Amino acid sequence: MQRYGGRDARPRRWGAALTASVAAVALALPSATAEAAGGPAGIGAKGAYLLDGGTGRPLWSKEADTRRQMASTTKIMTAVVVLDEHAGELSREVPVKQSYRDYVARTGASTADLRTGDKLTVRQLLYALMLPSGCDAAYALADTFGSGDTEEERTGSFVAAMNAKARELGMRNTHYDSFDGISGTGENYGTPHDLALLAGHALRNATLGSVVRSLNAQQKATNVNRLYTWYNTNKLLGSYRGVVGVKTGSTQAAGPCLVFAATQKGRTVVGVILNDAVGRYPDAAKMLDYAFHANTRMTLRKLPKGAHED
Repeated sequence: MQRYGGRDARPRRWGAALTASVAAVALALPSATAEAAGGPAGIGAKGAYLLDGGTGRPLWSKEADTRRQMASTTKIMTAVVVLDEHAGELSREVPVKQSYRDYVARTGASTADLRTGDKLTVRQLLYALMLPSGCDAAYALADTFGSGDTEEERTGSFVAAMNAKARELGMRNTHYDSFDGISGTGENYGTPHDLALLAGHALRNATLGSVVRSLNAQQKATNVNRLYTWYNTNKLLGSYRGVVGVKTGSTQAAGPCLVFAATQKGRTVVGVILNDAVGRYPDAAKMLDYAFHANTRMTLRKLPKGAHED
């Protein structure tokens, strides 16, 4: 497991600037003007956004405010709600229920392969959520931190909290109908612009920053002798210099999606790609090269055999 000790002051500085700066830019500059005539060439994504994390200035975009399904990039908000509203409970132990395993089996969802009866801390579940994109971990967190007498009520109230947080962050074209991106109604959508706002907010949190930049993690259940090993599905991480996250996502309806960020020479850039059937990782590299004025030859990191792809 990659470990990152101490408080990461740099993400907090640029993230704080990002939130304020984006708000100012949004008031002063209509999103259409961010549709630069130039920009990175040959981006196949249907929607994309590129943001300077220090100034909050949009660098380039493509259909920035068009609503699209966003697959497991939804889990960024799942983690944000947990960390913003329950930061003092990271050591809380959560028992894994059979219903979490039944859910991923029934839906064919991505899984951290959590075992019934095991107990993991909330912090450990964040790794299970963000690295292998575990929908079972998302279920566990929503069930734990939602309110109500039944799992349906608790997970429903957690999704309501996700929508409340989206409104708080100014994500005007985003709506969640699930805690993991598996949408039963098609009403789980966002925009490249909104997801860039969310990523900037998320990376202000040192805990989440440490999680999403980890190539892998090994976590031991707290009540039994079982060691979980999870690999980060974000292949841009470890392949392009300076990448610090953030989250992959892919469903048939949403297509391949990616929310990413990279820091070079003290400058952080945030990017979003939605529905990129051509190649989300090469496109992300092109977008970062455009922002950093670079020309990178990239070889994608390979996941170990049997590791989950998302």
